Amino acid sequence: MAGRLVTIEGLDGAGKTTLAVALEAALADRGVDAVLLREPGGVELSERLRGLVKDPELRIGGPAEALLYAAARAQLVEERVRPLLEAGHWVLLDRFVDSSLAYQGAARGLGIDRVRALNLIATGDLVPDRTLLLALDPAAGRARLAGRNDEPDRLEAEDAEFFGRVARAYEQLAREEPERMRVIDAGRPAADVLAAALAELEDLFP
Repeated sequence: MAGRLVTIEGLDGAGKTTLAVALEAALADRGVDAVLLREPGGVELSERLRGLVKDPELRIGGPAEALLYAAARAQLVEERVRPLLEAGHWVLLDRFVDSSLAYQGAARGLGIDRVRALNLIATGDLVPDRTLLLALDPAAGRARLAGRNDEPDRLEAEDAEFFGRVARAYEQLAREEPERMRVIDAGRPAADVLAAALAELEDLFP
């Protein structure tokens, strides 16, 4: 594929969306044609599924949750991500497969390898060129979320133990794939996080 796929991962409250928006603008300044998409979402079916998986009033079991995320991801990859990459664009994704590995595979106890196998089917074996992992203490992430004064969605309402499992899973994934997954301290100011992210992408620039 001619384009590049860059994904941004981390706990809720780590600043993924803030970085994604800033990174899209910074890449444009460098002459890189980047398209920012979010997960789950980005296309009609995936946006509808997003409403389901985030609904705090809806009970969804772990297996169903993993399948819903994979379905949303499959449609996004088919409709937007692959066509954009093949046309030479960079794609910035606010979450991708690693989120499912950490949240459903580890925190829900479904098994990282099993959830990975499911998502290889969903994405047609698509792997990011680079993943930026925003590392933040779970308690700090929860404090940031509380400071927004927004009603927590179904996943954000999980307890501290759940997010501890997510954080440990992300750490494990980063150790296993250090070339692809680069860890960035998300406790720093947003400008410093952006600078670190650009440095971790430097070798991908034309």
